[in-house]
Amino acid sequence: MKISYLFVFIGIFLLSACGTPQEPRPTERTESTTSDTDDDARGRARIHTDLAVNYLEIRNLGIALEEAGIAQRADPTYGPAYNVAGLIYIELKDDRSAEESFRQALRINARDSDANNNYGTFLCTRKREAEGIKHFLLAVSDPLYQYPDRSYVNAGVCARRLNDLQTAENYFRSALKTQPNQIQALYQLAGLAFERKAYTEARSFLTRLIPVADGSPEILWLKLRTERQLGDTVTVDSLAHQLRTRFPDSKETAALDAGRFE
Repeated sequence: MKISYLFVFIGIFLLSACGTPQEPRPTERTESTTSDTDDDARGRARIHTDLAVNYLEIRNLGIALEEAGIAQRADPTYGPAYNVAGLIYIELKDDRSAEESFRQALRINARDSDANNNYGTFLCTRKREAEGIKHFLLAVSDPLYQYPDRSYVNAGVCARRLNDLQTAENYFRSALKTQPNQIQALYQLAGLAFERKAYTEARSFLTRLIPVADGSPEILWLKLRTERQLGDTVTVDSLAHQLRTRFPDSKETAALDAGRFE
């Protein structure tokens, strides 16, 4: 299993895509040099890392950290155990230990895409955006990485935090090249188009987004404001009804009722 965090700067999702870490590619060990003891140690490390992930998912952080520690002691060269520990320390708000865990995972395997993505997310959310983007790009440079769209989106979010909007847009478009229905990328591109008053372009991205995303107040609100700018009063009324009916307590409904469209 993989474990990888995805975050989005504005709007819809603060999303963590969580699973078991990817088994690192063999580096020093080969069939001819790996002993039964080595195999047993790696197997124990993998099992306890998986358990740490499971406990992290249900937010039993103490046991999750204990399981990650057991995995590290079983095989100190098993990078995913440190990657998971980094995520646990983030939840525990222990930034120093989180950073050291990610660094150790990358000392073991500098090409670990999940660790690069997670460390990049950590850096970007700590106002170290330029460093974070470097790690996202390291993640996507691995041709075997299963989720390059997530790291491209994260890089775009990070660039957007730096107000480098063109670079952010380029990263979001790269995410769509690898995953055409990437929800966060479509939302971000629609938002960027709306901000530069390219309302027809924003509508185009939203038209692609709506069928693949569960309706959220953020998506409905962006769609409503876009259609309002394009003069489609029928759609605006329909979206306003949906917002008030489905999300009566949302900040978007409050803005609608107050007439705050910008």
